Amino acid sequence: MAAPSSDWIFGFGSLIHNPGFEYSETLQPCYIRGYRRVFHQGSTDHRGMPEAPGRTVTLEPAEGAVTWGAAFKLAGDAQQRQATLEYLEWRQEKQYDHRALVDVHTADGAVALQALTFIATADTSRNPNYLGPAPLEDIAHQIATARGPSGPNWEYLFRLADAMRRFSVQDEELFALEAKVWERLERLHGNSPLDPALAAALEQQRRRQQLRRRQDDGSGNGSSGSSSAVDQQSEGTAVSISSRSAS
Repeated sequence: MAAPSSDWIFGFGSLIHNPGFEYSETLQPCYIRGYRRVFHQGSTDHRGMPEAPGRTVTLEPAEGAVTWGAAFKLAGDAQQRQATLEYLEWRQEKQYDHRALVDVHTADGAVALQALTFIATADTSRNPNYLGPAPLEDIAHQIATARGPSGPNWEYLFRLADAMRRFSVQDEELFALEAKVWERLERLHGNSPLDPALAAALEQQRRRQQLRRRQDDGSGNGSSGSSSAVDQQSEGTAVSISSRSAS
């Protein structure tokens, strides 16, 4: 049976903010149904090392679940599009071992298109880096401490969480993990970490927490001030469909 194919790619992890390939159109934010995003995939050559793997996201089937992300239409002629697919196969380390053709919905619920997405399954004979579920505290510690050639694992998580905020999507599971990783990083590194990127990220998080506290205080005093993108629900999210190329 031929592998499913499409000129559109649905990204639910780092592809959202770093597609890394030429595309002619993009649809974002958008979502797919029937899958939940989970940090069950090990990373041994991007966000971790073989002796200390990081964790990246994959999808697992879940009835009623919704996963938000971004869709990109491959640019170029058939030869260029095939080259892009080969690049994506390489980027996914050949351990995102399942190609799925999924219906992609706009924020108002309409099916806009079908797209190809790459899923890392629990079949360790084809995907030896699969780690599977673990307690939230254990996953948070692993993400807070793992580092690979592409950088620290916490950076991968924080960029994904920030992408959901830009989309005004309230991803409770993702934000709960993010909060645990922040706590772990602060315990490990204190108020003055040596890594400048981490220091900047921690400062950004403190400012975000201060903003939330001010908003909570305002709500407690009967204020009806506008909600920030951090706390907005996914309903009513604006949809952007544009024609452009990745930088």
